[in-house]
Amino acid sequence: MLLKSAVIACLILLLPVAHPARAGAVVMETIPYGGWPRCIRLSNPDVELVVTTDVGPRIMRYGFKGGQNLFKEFRDQTGKTGGKEWRIYGGHRMWHAPEAQPRSYAPDNDPVQYHWNGVSLCMFQNTEPSTGIAKEMVITLAPTGTHVTVRHTLVNNNLWTIRTAAWAMTTMAQNGRAIFPQEPEKPYPAYLPPARPMTLWHYTDMSDARWTWGRRFIQLQQDPRAKNPEKIALRNSLGWSAYALNGQVFLKRFGYDACADYPDFGCNNATFTNADMIEIESLGPLTDLAPGGKAECTEHWFLFQKEVGKDDEAIERDLLPLVGQTEEGSRPLNPNRAEVMGKETGS
Repeated sequence: MLLKSAVIACLILLLPVAHPARAGAVVMETIPYGGWPRCIRLSNPDVELVVTTDVGPRIMRYGFKGGQNLFKEFRDQTGKTGGKEWRIYGGHRMWHAPEAQPRSYAPDNDPVQYHWNGVSLCMFQNTEPSTGIAKEMVITLAPTGTHVTVRHTLVNNNLWTIRTAAWAMTTMAQNGRAIFPQEPEKPYPAYLPPARPMTLWHYTDMSDARWTWGRRFIQLQQDPRAKNPEKIALRNSLGWSAYALNGQVFLKRFGYDACADYPDFGCNNATFTNADMIEIESLGPLTDLAPGGKAECTEHWFLFQKEVGKDDEAIERDLLPLVGQTEEGSRPLNPNRAEVMGKETGS
């Protein structure tokens, strides 16, 4: 297709060299990581990211410089490439929703094209042969502080319209605790309509000890000894979720559009856990994509050095001030954008 050819031609001219490149205080460099020879490290004075180019696109590391990786890495899979089987690898990835086998599990085991424009790292996956969908990820690290913006884009390279949503999934390291806000309490009988939609899966066990069902927050503890998986999805109009691990907090911000149709019975936020990890997920709106059409969802990430207590009052005291600090930096959050456009034409 002409559009794909134009993108590839541009990338050939603009591929980054293997030397550090500076944009303000952000450094981009090519490094080996986890057995992959060509990964990209983005760093500023405070935090660093590591992104794969041999497979993916995947963000395998996010953490304070010299500190723990908040993301899970599956060491029996890192460094591998090629093959037709899907591998979780760990880190942060993107899928197309709703979940279906085999569509969602299209392998991302091949090299990706990339372009560093001095501000953002743009990752381009080849079109998936089994789905006709291509994935793009644009990663922007602030010159200082911990703010990362990740824009996820699905491109429909089929000759027909498809219905899907962009789905961003972050695989977190073991032994931490995921925290999700509930919609604000309102008094009865002044407010009669329902609120707080939540979707359960056939294997969800609400009595499992890993869950804490508070009045204002829902929490899910990752437990390496667990024998069964757990999953829920939420309609989260407040647009944030968090993960607390070893005195640090990973805060994820994402959009919500009250007029949009979301997957999983109307949910834009989800979590899944098993003995190996826990995932914190955001979903964009379901969209009918014409050939060449695009669907997007954007996340904003932040890291904090902070212990967070385990009851509702402690979370309000410890975590909500951090959420407030991210309001300005993560605008605009609503809505997630879906583009429907035709193929590029012309000579």
